[in-house]
Amino acid sequence: MKKAILMVLICFGLISISFSQKINDAYRLNIRKTTDPIVIDGVLDEVSWNEAEVATDFFMITPMDTSYADVRTDVRMAYDDKHLYLIVVNYHAMEGPYMVESLRRDFSFGKNDNFLLFMDPFDDQINGFSFGANAAGAQWDGIMYDGGKVDLSWDNKWESKVKNYEDRWVFEASIPFKSIRYKSGIKEWGINFSRLDLKTTEKSGWAPVPRQFPSASLAYTGILVWDNPPPAAGPNISVIPYGLGGLSQNRKEGEDPVYRNSFGMDAKIGLGSALNLDLTVNPDFSQVEVDKQVTNLDRFELFFPERRQFFLENGDLFANFGYETIRPFFSRRIGLKAPIQAGARLSGKLNKDWRIGAMTMQTGQVEEENLDAQNFSVLTLQRRVLARSNLSAIVVTRQAGMFTPPLPEDSVSTSEYDRNVGLEFNYASSNNLWTGKAFVLKSFNPMTGGDGLVYAANLRYTSGNLYWNLQHEYVSENYTAEVGYVPRTGFYKINPLVGYLFFPESKKILSHGPEFSTKSFFDTKMNQTDNETYVSYKVRFRTQSVFTTWFAHDYIKLLKPFDPTNLGGEKLQAGTEHQWFAWGTEFTSKPQSIFTYAFVSRLGGYYADGNRYNVSGELGYRFQPYFSMTLNANYNEIHLTEPWGITTFWLVGPRLDLTLTNKFFVTAFVQYNEQVDNINLNTRVQWRFKPASDIFLVFTDNYLPAPFFAKDRSVVLKFTYWWNI
Repeated sequence: MKKAILMVLICFGLISISFSQKINDAYRLNIRKTTDPIVIDGVLDEVSWNEAEVATDFFMITPMDTSYADVRTDVRMAYDDKHLYLIVVNYHAMEGPYMVESLRRDFSFGKNDNFLLFMDPFDDQINGFSFGANAAGAQWDGIMYDGGKVDLSWDNKWESKVKNYEDRWVFEASIPFKSIRYKSGIKEWGINFSRLDLKTTEKSGWAPVPRQFPSASLAYTGILVWDNPPPAAGPNISVIPYGLGGLSQNRKEGEDPVYRNSFGMDAKIGLGSALNLDLTVNPDFSQVEVDKQVTNLDRFELFFPERRQFFLENGDLFANFGYETIRPFFSRRIGLKAPIQAGARLSGKLNKDWRIGAMTMQTGQVEEENLDAQNFSVLTLQRRVLARSNLSAIVVTRQAGMFTPPLPEDSVSTSEYDRNVGLEFNYASSNNLWTGKAFVLKSFNPMTGGDGLVYAANLRYTSGNLYWNLQHEYVSENYTAEVGYVPRTGFYKINPLVGYLFFPESKKILSHGPEFSTKSFFDTKMNQTDNETYVSYKVRFRTQSVFTTWFAHDYIKLLKPFDPTNLGGEKLQAGTEHQWFAWGTEFTSKPQSIFTYAFVSRLGGYYADGNRYNVSGELGYRFQPYFSMTLNANYNEIHLTEPWGITTFWLVGPRLDLTLTNKFFVTAFVQYNEQVDNINLNTRVQWRFKPASDIFLVFTDNYLPAPFFAKDRSVVLKFTYWWNI
């Protein structure tokens, strides 16, 4: 613990903290109450819009951030007792069609002509909401966290319409006050608007944002000034029941079809204007898209992101503690092998400075897997400090046998409990040039023979040209996080990184520059076990295409036996040392094209003085905005001495997306993974018949490639309805 405290002082003690006023405080947009009803039709014909103040004269962010935007954008806002209104006129700067991928909700930002609103209702420059649309009318909405990141898994009820004209496209939206969280009585919100026009490759913002930061950066928002405090949202209770029916069959084992039907319910209860209670009973996630498969040549467990909606809303409170490979809480552990019976989550703002997150989930007993019923709980409390920083505490626990008689002690496959407690400091300077994190974790598990410890920290600097990051991690050998994601224990890690960007006066190149990093692992006795030294050079063109070339040297001392093909065959012995050089290239084409492509190549050494060659690519075609097709392919060829010899893996994944309207979607996803000898077919039909209310039809098949044989298949029909009480 003393080392952890010392690390915090080293990383942050030398940084001077200023409490200056907000950077873009001078950029203010006045919002007034409507004088007539507003119809969401994409037509600027109401009296309220003619009387509203206009936010215009946007600033260019890219390709340069030193002038006004060439593309004109006008924004007006208004409100009534129940809704916040927005209308945006996006003028064209040159002739030609708009560019979008599809009508699918929560589109990819860089591949669509779009307009986005970033709202900071507490004006704390850390958390907020984002709403927007692309030029074809597909909606975008998400929760903002960490001062500029957007979680697009958040999905709520609001209405919008896009109308296209010869010289402009107009986006009009109505956002219920019940759909967002804000402090009662506050008359100033942080706000900014972002416009991406792919024909000119220009990204712009109303309040100026330096080009090294995303337009979503809440440190650079202006001010939305209310003529009166926004009205209270009023009672906010939503009930979301679901019902489903389906069947599944394990044809490989010759089993008969199994029919199923299920009913459950979610509920959302607003506790004031800034706090929300979510409840779930017998949840089902059969409509969630399948994971994108990867060829696994790693020694450690791979990470697959959470996709279930219940766990994703306000997920930053729970899941952002720690680093990518040191997560004390990872919701995907819940319900992995056992059904979830019920759960509750309290999350949101207590006031401008305090946020809270509390979650508890109960899973059932599974005797055939020797699993007791489990209770998973997490509690986190976050305090805003300094200008844009916060201090967080977290408690994560898994407890066996709660509410259910336990299985015999000699038959269960898990420990009685596993607990983690932690403290984290997230730092961000007022201008966002300096960012960093420091945290400490302590684990408690009766099977480890002791208490585990983690401490880690990093400090990052990002200017217009120079950027660097220094990161250090320590994870003890007996640290456990059974409700987290920590694939490796028993190490020290040091990882410095530095890069530099040149911004030439060129009509073709936006930026280019080198990056250097080295990542070293040591065991707890400070013996080196791994090192990767990586040098790259990246060129970003004004068309938004990107080319990167890199060179790396790897050294690995195996701590456990390892099969370098991950096929379950012969293994290299623990203690053996391996090192090699490798070189590669990456290229991504410009997103404006109807036909897009990307490729990645790698060639060089591998374990046991072998060689590995890898080529992967992506081809995309779209008939905008209704149809898009993507083909991903990945080929690995590994050359080793006997008994492995030459091993090859193909991973192929075509995907088809049909978006007839912004409420009806069809997705077909095929994945052939030679490493696991499987073909997976997942087809999903979704009809959003009302805002946030859906009907899903999902088909899933798994096949043995040769001889072509259906191993198992399932079909599910699911109905959900969002009902406001």
